[in-house]
Amino acid sequence: MSDILFHYYRVNPTTWFYLSSLLSIALFFKFNRLWSMRNLDLLGLILLAPGLLAVEYGGYKASTAAQHLGFIWIFAVSAAFLVRMLFDSLMVRRPLLEPNLTVGGLVFLGISLLVFLLANVITTRPQRDDLAGAKSASRLEAGDAEVDVGQLERLGPGYPLLFLLPQISTQRIFTPDADASGADSPEGAQRIVHETTARVMAILSQLAIVAGMVVIGWRHFGNARLGIAAAVLYLLLPYTAIMTGRVDHALPGSLIIWAIACYRRPLISGFLLGLASGTIYYPIFLLPLWCSFYWERGIRRFALGIASALILLVVALWFTSPNAAVFVGQLRQMFGWIFPNEVSLEGFWSLPANDAVFRLPVLVAYIALIATLAIWPSPKNMGTLMSCTAAVLLGCQFWKAHNGGLFMAWYMPVLLLVVFRPNLENRVALTVLDAEWFPKKRRQPPPALVDAA
Repeated sequence: MSDILFHYYRVNPTTWFYLSSLLSIALFFKFNRLWSMRNLDLLGLILLAPGLLAVEYGGYKASTAAQHLGFIWIFAVSAAFLVRMLFDSLMVRRPLLEPNLTVGGLVFLGISLLVFLLANVITTRPQRDDLAGAKSASRLEAGDAEVDVGQLERLGPGYPLLFLLPQISTQRIFTPDADASGADSPEGAQRIVHETTARVMAILSQLAIVAGMVVIGWRHFGNARLGIAAAVLYLLLPYTAIMTGRVDHALPGSLIIWAIACYRRPLISGFLLGLASGTIYYPIFLLPLWCSFYWERGIRRFALGIASALILLVVALWFTSPNAAVFVGQLRQMFGWIFPNEVSLEGFWSLPANDAVFRLPVLVAYIALIATLAIWPSPKNMGTLMSCTAAVLLGCQFWKAHNGGLFMAWYMPVLLLVVFRPNLENRVALTVLDAEWFPKKRRQPPPALVDAA
C-alpha cells in the first residue's frame, strides 16, 4: 500500500481497536435510548477485541498468563452472546433502530473499509508461523501415509485440501520472522501457488459475506439499510481487520450466510451447508436445527442438497489422493472420526492452568443444546433460525480443540444480522416455501363413509 499511497503505514491492531470502537459508537449507538438492547450488543462486540489482542500478545511473548486471560475474556463475552442468541426469539417487540448515518454514507464507508482490508490481504506475506500448518499438510501430496495418520490429531477436523493453504494474518501487534524458502526452489514455487490461492479465496469469501448480509437485509428484512449497516459494523470489527486473510475463518462464514440468504430454496441452502460442513466440519452441528426448520416442508430437498455437497467433496478427495491409505485418512479428517480425548489441544484447553478433562462435560452440554434446539421452539421462523444458528456456532467455540473462540467469522455475520433484524415471526417454512417435489398423498376415506356423510 505504501507504493500506492504516499507514506501509508498499516494501522496497528491496538490502534485500530480504539479507532473502530469510537467510530462504531458514533454510527450505531442510540444516544436517545441508552438502555436499548442495540447498545448492549454494541458494547459486547467492542469487548471481544481486548481478549483477541491479549491472546496474540501472549502467543508472541510466550506468556501463558496473558493468553489465559485473553481466552477467558473471549469466552466470557461469547457466553453472554450465547445467552443473548438463545433468548432472542422471546424479544417480540423489535423497534426499528436505524444507524446514525445515511445509506449513502454507509455505502461509501463500507466500500472504503473493504478496499483497505482486501488490499492488506494482497500485500501481506505469510510469516513463518503462518506456514507451519500448511507445511505439515503439504507432505500429504507426496503420499506420506505415516504423516497422514496424525494429521487429524495435529490440525483438527476439516477438509484436508484446505489445510494446504497458508494462514494470512493481515494485522499483527508484532511481526515475526519471515519464511526463508526461496521462490526459485520447487518448495518455494509451490508455496507461491498456495499463497495466491489463499489470497483469492479469502478475498472472494469476504466479498461473499458482505454481499450476503446486504442481500438478506434487502430481500428478507425488507430494508436494505439494515443489511448495509450490519455489513459495515462487521468490517469495522478489529477481528475482521486481523483475520481478513484467514480462509478457514471466512470461507465457512460466507457459505453459512448465503445458506440463510437462500433459505427459501432448500436445495441450495442444503448444498451450501453441506459444503460448509465438509470444509471445516463444525457446521455439521447445524443440521438438526435446519432439518427441524424444514421438517414440515422442504426437508427432502434440503437433505438432497447436503448429500450432493458431501459426495462432491468426497469425490474430489478421491481424485487428489495419491493412494487409498491417504484417502481413508483424509476422509477421517473431513468427517472428524476421532475420539475427543485423542486430538492435540491448542489455545484455551492446552494452557497449563486448564484441565482438558473438563472439555468433555462442555461437549456433552453442547450436544444437549443441539438436541434442545432441534425440538424447541416449534415451528421455527426465519428469526429463530438465524439466532439459533449463531448460538450453535458460538457454542462449538467452547469445546473446539484448536484455538476455540477465535473463529468468530463463522457466527459473527449471522449474529450481527440478528442484532439488526426486524420481527420475522411470519417467515415459517409452510408459508414461504414452494410445495414439495413429490407431495404425500392424503388417504381418501372409504366410499361408504363418503356416502354416509
